[in-house]
Amino acid sequence: MGVAIARRLAAQGADLLLQGWERHDAERHNEMGTGAPASIVDELREAGRRVEYVSADFSDPLAPAEVVQAGIDAFGHLDILVANHARTTPRSSLAEITAAEIDASYAINSRSTFLLVKEFAGHFKGSDGRIVLFTSGQHNGPMADEIPYAASKAALAGMTPSLAAAVISQRIMVNCVNPGPTDTGWATPDITAAALTRLRLGRWGTPDDAAALVSFLVGPDGGWVTGQVISSEGGFNLG
Repeated sequence: MGVAIARRLAAQGADLLLQGWERHDAERHNEMGTGAPASIVDELREAGRRVEYVSADFSDPLAPAEVVQAGIDAFGHLDILVANHARTTPRSSLAEITAAEIDASYAINSRSTFLLVKEFAGHFKGSDGRIVLFTSGQHNGPMADEIPYAASKAALAGMTPSLAAAVISQRIMVNCVNPGPTDTGWATPDITAAALTRLRLGRWGTPDDAAALVSFLVGPDGGWVTGQVISSEGGFNLG
């Protein structure tokens, strides 16, 4: 999803600082066959955009400040923050979850996002800022076998109005996207089939679907939208 967002924003003329975590990105690249960070950076540079990359592990509470500072160092200022990173957890029952997994999920999914927003707002010097967070649909139905992940993502949806209120005087718009079931290669055949019974348009979402909504929110037409949790999920919650 991050790659699709980067491509979409680059096509609209944005220069980009991309963040990843090298160990995770290497594993993901090998598992899914998606573009490795270096190849995406090269691709976007060849298209004429200025693109930088920083590796950061968001389990470290200092990492959000370091990432924002890397953007300031590279470009002098930042206008847009898209926090689409996530720690996903192995599916497990309530009886199987651990304090360590709960803490890790909150640290990476919730704490790092709040700190990114804090650092972005603290450095923002413009008059038309945008922040887009990502949640995971837990507010529309139970996720009983993903409780640490769902809880940490629920924090983002729940805090979106408060974050928006905290920075609106700086003319920064804050919204949160729920992309619904998205085909990034993670789902098993059983999960895919089960989701399709509720996706009445007959397909899963694609990373480009999420990127299109982000593109709207960070563009000029999104300047009157803030504090919203927006689902873009092809009718999944219609049942």
